[in-house]
Amino acid sequence: MQRINMAARCSRSTFTRGTGLFWTLLNRRRIPLPDQTRTGSRPHRGVSSLAPPPGTWSTKLSRLCHRDLYQLSITDPDQFWGSAAADRLRWVEPFHRVRDCELNSGKISWFLGGKLNVSVNCLDVHVEKHPERVALIWERDEPGTEVKVTYRELLETTCRLANTLKSHGIQKGDRVAIYMPVSPLAVAAMLACARIGAVHTVVFAGFSTEALAGRIQDARCKAVVTCNQGVRGGRLINLKSTVDAAVRSCPTVRHVFVWQRTEQAAVMGPLDVALEEVMACQSAVCPAEPLDSEDLLFLLYTSGSTGKPKGIVHTQAGYLLYASLTHQYVFDHQAGDVFGCVADIGWITGHSYVVYGPLCNGATTVLFESTPVYPNPGRYWETVQRLAITQFYGAPTALRLLLKYGESWVKKYDRSSLRMLASVGEPINHEAWHWFHSVVGDGRCPVVDTWWQTETGGVCIAPHPAEPGATILPTMAMRPFFGVQPAVMDEKGEALSGNSVSGALCFSQPWPGMARSIYGDHQRFVDAYFKPYPGYFFSGDGAYRSEDGYYQITGRMDDVINVSGHRLGTAEIEDALDEHPAVPETAVVGIPHDIKGEVPFAFVVLKEDLGAEAHVVLQELQDLVTTKIAKYAVPEHFLVRSNTHESGQLFPSGGPGHRPGLIRSPGPGLAATRVHGACCQTFANKFSLASLINTDFYNYGYSII
Repeated sequence: MQRINMAARCSRSTFTRGTGLFWTLLNRRRIPLPDQTRTGSRPHRGVSSLAPPPGTWSTKLSRLCHRDLYQLSITDPDQFWGSAAADRLRWVEPFHRVRDCELNSGKISWFLGGKLNVSVNCLDVHVEKHPERVALIWERDEPGTEVKVTYRELLETTCRLANTLKSHGIQKGDRVAIYMPVSPLAVAAMLACARIGAVHTVVFAGFSTEALAGRIQDARCKAVVTCNQGVRGGRLINLKSTVDAAVRSCPTVRHVFVWQRTEQAAVMGPLDVALEEVMACQSAVCPAEPLDSEDLLFLLYTSGSTGKPKGIVHTQAGYLLYASLTHQYVFDHQAGDVFGCVADIGWITGHSYVVYGPLCNGATTVLFESTPVYPNPGRYWETVQRLAITQFYGAPTALRLLLKYGESWVKKYDRSSLRMLASVGEPINHEAWHWFHSVVGDGRCPVVDTWWQTETGGVCIAPHPAEPGATILPTMAMRPFFGVQPAVMDEKGEALSGNSVSGALCFSQPWPGMARSIYGDHQRFVDAYFKPYPGYFFSGDGAYRSEDGYYQITGRMDDVINVSGHRLGTAEIEDALDEHPAVPETAVVGIPHDIKGEVPFAFVVLKEDLGAEAHVVLQELQDLVTTKIAKYAVPEHFLVRSNTHESGQLFPSGGPGHRPGLIRSPGPGLAATRVHGACCQTFANKFSLASLINTDFYNYGYSII
């Protein structure tokens, strides 16, 4: 297995066992060193003592080497997180207790009694020191048309937008939906909500009318911020019309704020507010609302194993601290860096590593509006050269797509500014990892394969941070972040000891950035994440702990698939397909895909044999999924049979929430094309039927490219 040496090792003599600041702190607390592979008693409720004195982090803890700092974060999380929060964040009122957490009930509270404002920590503190530093580089769809926004300009825009929201009745606790492409105004909308205490829920601008409406309804949003059109890959996307259709079924929405992204004038209705015109009349100063550490910051909807997306709740101080700390340590942020995370703000990666983490650290962050192949497959690397990007953070799906175009599109651009490469969204495969490291990074940039989720708030497992000279293994997430203690669980719910073991990936200790609830349904939160393994947080993923104690993610253990880095519940697709009047039942599973990682594969039962009409139904099924979810959710393949054929067999479902499926013998007129055995295995797993592996499947001959 290839090992990459990053730098010379640090001096062992400086931090030998029993000496130094770290050991002084441990001895003072009389806490034994942890063993992350050891089993033991179930974790109990963690209630902290008083907050540590200010200055502890900046003058002491931040100077520890990685091993000592990680050990301290596990054995004395109050000292670690309390010191970091006190020194790294600006507080209106200091917190008096670091944490009050109990994993069995899903109770997660950090920095109790403290009050702060997230937008102040992301903007005001930097404007005071360096107002003309570039905060955002908006890499617009057309190359060479980037727009730079300073911290002063971003603060003024945020305040004008915040005052606009306030003047239209938006106040603390109100929910605001943001349905916009990646842009400075979208970032300002997020920060404006944070400034006045409103709760934002950003909805990916590729979602359909029904998907948008469902999220607005669940959050009971009072307003929507959008634009007339989005621009992506040389195409115009009409966003305002999608919002218009969505809000017809959303009675809680009182205002729709519309930004004119393109010259095409939007058709304005009674709810609509011309955003730029109103902002121009507002003051560029807006007092920041002091907010409790555990007040809601944002909701972000993600797919689950049931058909209904869940609104993951993140709160103020804990999330911001974790996003800030992970951005600095995982990506080795230094002054003067240009951080290039090419994620959309509609996903958690965009929240944590395009917006909140970098801005809290006073960094320059890139907003990438385009696609990896527009106007050609060299777009990423031309952008790296032009903007002098130092860290590039992207998805394995995009890398697998680009490597098929060869090395020439990479080599023609100067990438010497790059210091680190990182991947997110799904486990990276070996071919993409080596291409990323050898071709894009010229073999000199470490590749950081990050594992985390919407629910975790930030990176939990990654090769960085680590001791200088530490090994990086291809395709492995490897090392837990500070305060994160993984556990690999067996089928009996017991933590596996030792190495070279596989099981469910859980965590035995809370951290500040983790989600607090599912909006409006805390019991669903408990059932999904804490009930499967009492006393632990269950990620839904499987993991392998190697012989060296490193972690590798093995994939989902529930009915959620990962399409191009986007989580998608199979039940969500099934619900959409089931709405067709000709379809009594469906089953959807994920199958491997060379570019996208996974794609949906749908088995569809028709009420009667439709003969030549079946292709019409299949097109209607595609349209249903596109309308109710998004285009990327449309199944790549359909297997179809008629419900009227006498030789068909009905097999029971494989578990709660699964529908029975008719799976043998095609109806009249179906093309008898045997599907690849791997798909048979997938459906066998879905229905818990080993006998299904040897069953003939028949493909209708219809696939979506």
